[in-house]
Amino acid sequence: MLFGIEWDTSSNWAFAVSIFPILLKGLVVTLQATVVGFFVAMVLGLILAGLKSARLAIISWPAKFITEFIRDTPLLVQLFFLYYVLPEHGIVLPAFLTGALALGVQYSAYLSEVYRAGIESIPRGQTEASRALDLPPVRTFGFVILPQAIPRIIPAMGNYLVSIMKDVPVLSVVTVLEMLNVAKIIGDRTFNYLIPISMVGAIYLILTIAASYGVRYLDTHLPKRGIPLR
Repeated sequence: MLFGIEWDTSSNWAFAVSIFPILLKGLVVTLQATVVGFFVAMVLGLILAGLKSARLAIISWPAKFITEFIRDTPLLVQLFFLYYVLPEHGIVLPAFLTGALALGVQYSAYLSEVYRAGIESIPRGQTEASRALDLPPVRTFGFVILPQAIPRIIPAMGNYLVSIMKDVPVLSVVTVLEMLNVAKIIGDRTFNYLIPISMVGAIYLILTIAASYGVRYLDTHLPKRGIPLR
């Protein structure tokens, strides 16, 4: 007996084994939402970072306002807006895509600042050397500055990747069958919440540790020095 609960070890193990394949299906959805959301965040965050760095105030100020607005509004509000408000204007998206977009939009604001910090960490001499070689600004940014900035911001990007993964359960409010929602449904039907939710917590712990080691490996092995210009 533990905390007033009498355990039947054999039946609990059998129950855990029986629901594990179902939780794995939810895990697939969780990982898919994480990957899609992080991809959207990376792309949109890079665009916002570029717009905020523009010399024209008419371009940089709206981008800064959008970034602050996204950062200062809850993810749940943004998710409800995409899921319930857009259909009123003829834009209907599947629940999974809506959730992944909400995650991507929310974290794009944070990643835009990460990109900016990485770009500003590159010595100005790299840009001046590119100009001396008559490289167009787009090529300078895409082939000289960005490849050097990315390795420097890998740890921060990895942290946000883990954060996105841990925020995926929020998508259950729009009927996305991610892992925690599946565990809740199992608990509703069997009146046993402890085992499925504990298993979800253990799986998240494993995923978080694995992601942290992966980020640490990339941070250690990717070069951070400036690239020679010819």
